[in-house]
Amino acid sequence: MAPRFSVLTAVHDPERAHLEECLRSVRDQDFADWEHIVVDDASTRPWVSEVLDRAAAADQRVRVIRRTDNGGIVAASNDALAAATGELIALLDHDDVLTRRALSSMSAACHDEIDVVYSDHDLLRPDGRFATPSYKPDFSPERLRSQNYITHFLVARHSLVKRVGGFRPGFDGAQDHDLVLRLTERARGVGHVPKVLYHWRQSPNSVTTNSDSKPWAFEAGVRAVADHCDRVGIRATVELTEHEGCYRVCRELTEHPLVSVIIPTRGSAGRVWGATRVFVVDAVQSLLDRSTYRELEFVVIYDSATPDPVLAALRRIAGDQLKLVEYDKPFNFSDKMNLGAVHASGDLLLLLNDDTELIEPTSIDLMVAHLQTPGVALVGAKLLFSDGTLQHGGHVYHYDLRHACLGWPGDSPGPWPLRPLAVERECSGVTAAAALVDRRAFEQVGGFPTELPLNFNDVDFCLKLRAAGHRIVWTPWATWYHFESRTRVPELADGEYEFINERWHYAINNDPYYNMNLEPRRSDWLERPLRSGAPAIESRPNVLRRLTSRLRPGGPD
Repeated sequence: MAPRFSVLTAVHDPERAHLEECLRSVRDQDFADWEHIVVDDASTRPWVSEVLDRAAAADQRVRVIRRTDNGGIVAASNDALAAATGELIALLDHDDVLTRRALSSMSAACHDEIDVVYSDHDLLRPDGRFATPSYKPDFSPERLRSQNYITHFLVARHSLVKRVGGFRPGFDGAQDHDLVLRLTERARGVGHVPKVLYHWRQSPNSVTTNSDSKPWAFEAGVRAVADHCDRVGIRATVELTEHEGCYRVCRELTEHPLVSVIIPTRGSAGRVWGATRVFVVDAVQSLLDRSTYRELEFVVIYDSATPDPVLAALRRIAGDQLKLVEYDKPFNFSDKMNLGAVHASGDLLLLLNDDTELIEPTSIDLMVAHLQTPGVALVGAKLLFSDGTLQHGGHVYHYDLRHACLGWPGDSPGPWPLRPLAVERECSGVTAAAALVDRRAFEQVGGFPTELPLNFNDVDFCLKLRAAGHRIVWTPWATWYHFESRTRVPELADGEYEFINERWHYAINNDPYYNMNLEPRRSDWLERPLRSGAPAIESRPNVLRRLTSRLRPGGPD
């Protein structure tokens, strides 16, 4: 038997047409077993009572509660929660709209041990058209710490909502973020319905239109995330970022384990920014000069043909921190990285291409801090081409294998509304050009596949980690330059694509941290055609330039 829904709506002086449309969207559901608990939070507009009384008279499933004083969204929502009798709680704002199949779709997803479910949503524009769909990933706890990407439509088991204490006073404006953090901390499972089931109305005073209208909401969000970190044992401070609704969790390092930096090289040189550089020497030098994390050793796996002056320069700059390991076989990236791990002494392994240069001095510190979080085994960095455009923002596996938003401006937050380049988030994979991995996890999955000497080796490595139950996190706060040519055409060794496709066919076509509603074989969160009522680019002019620029496609290393 399907569970009953209690739809909770706090009402305070909405537009009449908006409230009527909200009430009608619940009444028109194709799922019958619901109650709509509507709390009038001392509205001053006299017609509010008339509209609510008419709705209750027309359908006994609508229950109206009136407050004598205006207590705010938290107080009104708690009054609604106290009156609810359903097994499932659903949250609906007083001017928003549910799709006709919203409750039936969420009911179907609340099975087994799923305690919390959310859906995709879009915006309901003032002209009545639907726009800017928010196509979300499956549950991403790291991303939820960085932004309330879940927002609407949220459904949770009544018993769990009661157990975590309902809505907390003092978090008005961020009460949903605070609630969903507490719910997901204790939920047996969190589900995602990749359908737009909720239309979030744009209004002049809404954060969907004007983020300056409620600055206190973001301040409450900082406190909500900070409290969450305290509860789950993450020692950190939380900061607002320049992007509204996005937070930075600054983790405190509790330990300083030795990090072995594994760099494969043949001692190549090239020109960058008008000067000739020996890549591996400059890569090591940038860490020695800039990194605030000092517990480093350098394990350089060098081809036999590497020039002696290059090796001499490495010895001179790295001294006792250097281990040189000769490689006398035909080139095989996977084999070289595995050999480097054998010779490494550290508990953590920094996988690093030789054509890189450290940008942010605290990069290794914050990557090490992420690996202190239980469940995280691999942390990837943000990589920029020499011209400052993005080379790597995490992998996207969506009927293809690509770097996220390849070629976008390096300071871009990524496509609105989710801004994936502005937040730390789980990914299905990250490039091995700059990534920190727990040595135990590396050994558990057998390192890199020697069957893939050139390409897709980091894809296989990442998917093995995820299959073993580990999480992979990408962070925009750890940054390197990666001088790989943006016009490079990858050369596939015989059978490489066949190998990765046969082993991981389902995974590379079903990325849980992307969305089925997005365009296949792209990595820029472009929706499939005709999925929304108006083009998303209309709401954010800068997106037009990005989406219409000709970006050369590229795939993971």
